[in-house]
Amino acid sequence: MREFRLARRSEHLLGSVIDSSTGLLASQSHDVVRFAMGAPEEDLLPVAELDAAFSRTSAGRYDYGESAGEPALREEIVRLSRSVGVETSDNRIVVTNGAMQGLDLAFKILTNPGDLVIVETPTYPNGYSTAKSYEADVVSAPCDSDGLVVEALPDLVAKLGRTPTVIYTIPTFQNPTGVTLSRERRVLLLQLAEKWGSVIIEDDPYSMLRFAGEPIPSLLELSPGNPLVFRIQTFSKLFAPGLRIGWIDVDPELQRLAVNAKQAVDTCTNVPNQLAVADLLGRGVLESHLGRLLPLYAERKDAMIAALRAAFGEFVLLTEPEGGFFVWASFVGELAHLNTQDLFPTALAEGVAYVPGSAFSHDRDLSNSLRLCFATSSRERIREGVERLQRSISVSGRVES
Repeated sequence: MREFRLARRSEHLLGSVIDSSTGLLASQSHDVVRFAMGAPEEDLLPVAELDAAFSRTSAGRYDYGESAGEPALREEIVRLSRSVGVETSDNRIVVTNGAMQGLDLAFKILTNPGDLVIVETPTYPNGYSTAKSYEADVVSAPCDSDGLVVEALPDLVAKLGRTPTVIYTIPTFQNPTGVTLSRERRVLLLQLAEKWGSVIIEDDPYSMLRFAGEPIPSLLELSPGNPLVFRIQTFSKLFAPGLRIGWIDVDPELQRLAVNAKQAVDTCTNVPNQLAVADLLGRGVLESHLGRLLPLYAERKDAMIAALRAAFGEFVLLTEPEGGFFVWASFVGELAHLNTQDLFPTALAEGVAYVPGSAFSHDRDLSNSLRLCFATSSRERIREGVERLQRSISVSGRVES
């Protein structure tokens, strides 16, 4: 039988460890505390408001929509952006099928095979895997408690002997660490992008989920209308992940290219979902919804930090985010030898799921680390989950009982 031939790029289609966990967790028959997926607890979704929004009739709800997005939603996105300090306009907006389509459009439009893409490490794996799917050369740069170490980029570029086409960053409440890029580094990053002619992909799903500290201006707020900033946002973390409604805010020339690229993929984003989100935004539901969510997220983050410190003491290093969904834990000292990828089957059997650190880098050893989502679980469930994690380490025989 003749075998089919694959495109060369198929070897770069890596898939997603995180997204695959959805099916894995669904197949479990026992109770599992779910620290793996970056999603709010179902009880925290605005279900009644969503149901009401979907029940309100609207002409054209079930017709094809504009590829750039429904006008009513684009108008609300412009209003929402301006309310958080980002001056934008309708000709910069494209509504996408979640933030992931925004990432795909960015790398599709901006990169050729062999182009240099710099990513922070650790980082969201769907980001670097999307770059790789378009055959870019992906290189890691370090990340610390103030986000991407921008000061290290000139030496990295000098060592490589070429400048990046794209710099991919999650500057606010980064996935997976929860850290935030400092204002000073944001300014420097914009300066380097201008010097090199590099486009910064500003992936920003979490900035409106701040529950502590002072806001730091986004890159587009610091540099309004900058054509070298490709900003990606989503309602998945704000309303509900299943809506799959995101958007990009880009230079008008890139907006036109993004519309063309989107038309070759899905014609338009789900129209009923767009109109439901526009309805919620127009009625002020987001503001009231966030007012309910953010104190709960703050409590849950504190509960997770306290539980981890009680369980592992000086043998775990933790980030302490001021917003978002995630805590990043790195085992040190007597626990430094832990491999969280190897530990995962035991942890799952004990009833707790997380994402191993190795998922967040394509070229560095993060095997002693893991990402934990605090948004999905109550404080009581968080404490139970950490106890199960502690038990799984003992059961695995990797530390003395």
